[in-house]
Amino acid sequence: MSKFDGKIAVVTGGAKGIGEAIVRKFYDEGAKIAIIDVNEDGAQKLAKELDPSGDKVIGLGCNIVNRPEVNATFENIVAKFGTVDILINNAGITKDAIFHKMTEQQWDAVIAVNGRGLFNCTQEAWKIMRAKKYGKVCSLSSTNASGEAGQANYAFTKAGIIAFTKSLAKEGGRCNINVNCVRPGVVDTEMMRAVPENILEDLVGKTAFKRMAKTSEIADAVAYLCSEEASWVTGEELLVAGGFMYR
Repeated sequence: MSKFDGKIAVVTGGAKGIGEAIVRKFYDEGAKIAIIDVNEDGAQKLAKELDPSGDKVIGLGCNIVNRPEVNATFENIVAKFGTVDILINNAGITKDAIFHKMTEQQWDAVIAVNGRGLFNCTQEAWKIMRAKKYGKVCSLSSTNASGEAGQANYAFTKAGIIAFTKSLAKEGGRCNINVNCVRPGVVDTEMMRAVPENILEDLVGKTAFKRMAKTSEIADAVAYLCSEEASWVTGEELLVAGGFMYR
């Protein structure tokens, strides 16, 4: 029996990068999956690759900042699969700038996706999980939740995810809902490859293994926290960063 047989998982930002790796991991472990992404074509392409029948995996376009869209998306998921057991809050963006040059648009855009989007999706899943007295919520934070130059907006949201996780864990326990988060470090994604080469080399050099993480290595950690193997784990932030040294 696979780890997630009979479970329904929702993955936000699941069309590429870490989100795609999570989708693939959960599919391999037997879950039925709803991929939510602002890139509808990307979500549907991945869904069709994994499950051409559409019985086990669906791709849905959704701007998670827009609450009516989120509500309709979760209604579609429940209509298709009947429930939601697992929510992985992976969707997120960066709009980096040194603080004195950061615009309100850059600040607001990151707060909207990484903050309000997280709230919208979690609250819709939360209603379902509370009613059924079961659920797993795992959100993606970052090593940069501890702060990074040029990322005041991003770090603000990623630190907030940790506090959000701990707060919801205290509420969710009475309804048998586990709430945790993962803090990846330097991961081999399209976003990370866009970082200037000298900065990327410096970041990689601060890991114990002197390399970037594979997206599958982050997915493995998320899968653990969403499994029954972690039934007694809640309110935790799991650092998955290859021994990244803070300096």
